[in-house]
Amino acid sequence: MNLRGRAAIVTGANRGLGEAIATRLVHEGAHVVLAARDAEPLHAVAERLRAERPLSTQQVLDQKTDVSRRDEVDRLLGRTIEALGTVDVLVANAGVYGPMGPIEQVDWEEWVRAIEINLYGVVLCCRAVVPEMRRRRSGKIVVISGGGATRPLPNMSAYAASKAAAVRFAETLAEEVIADGIDVNAIAPGALNTRLLDDVLAAGPERVGQAMYDQAVRQKESGGTPLEVGVELVAFLASAESDGITGRLLAAVWDDWRGLPAQLERLEASDVFTLRRIVPEDRGWGGQ
Repeated sequence: MNLRGRAAIVTGANRGLGEAIATRLVHEGAHVVLAARDAEPLHAVAERLRAERPLSTQQVLDQKTDVSRRDEVDRLLGRTIEALGTVDVLVANAGVYGPMGPIEQVDWEEWVRAIEINLYGVVLCCRAVVPEMRRRRSGKIVVISGGGATRPLPNMSAYAASKAAAVRFAETLAEEVIADGIDVNAIAPGALNTRLLDDVLAAGPERVGQAMYDQAVRQKESGGTPLEVGVELVAFLASAESDGITGRLLAAVWDDWRGLPAQLERLEASDVFTLRRIVPEDRGWGGQ
């Protein structure tokens, strides 16, 4: 069990990818605090994991938390420190798609709310855990990103903008805390068949666009990327096996992340797996 004895917080842990991540961390021997806004399903997941924990000494706790509210995030950290003594791992998974449709037509309050959850929620959770990680001079932070960070998503602008911002925040934070032995990375877990996909299908082509809707239909029919693919990458980044890998955006499906520990020096000298501006020379335009 690679995470035996480590103390982890997983946000958005009441369903979907967050639940799968929390399950894997518990099975790897970690103490886990599950956080989400919906208390009832969150508690049910925690109850299941307490029954499944491989070690009787493991603690599995649940804390109702709106990650966009500083006071609730502070309570989450306080509960974690009180129960577990520290925090070694943060998985910032909580997120929503937000309103769907052209920017001039969507509800403005819903657009802002998506930014608060997807971006502010990541920042607030990181702000909360970093002092403890600095004190111990170690820690792992994993931010869940997605396709919205690396390509335009028409009619889903709040999601795209917030995910891109969360990745750049993770890259920036990684440089701020690297001297303290804290690794910060973002991951793209793949095209998942979760409730977020159901939200796209329910919105229909009129709101998300025909291309996005058709893609969602195909994904639903194919089954999408198994949750375990992204979960495997999170478990890797939460473990000592990934020490020194930081400031990266890794795609669970497409990138050879398992081979990165053998290429640390090369990785540190490169900007691969990061968000960067593409200039004409990068595409062979030369002097044109």
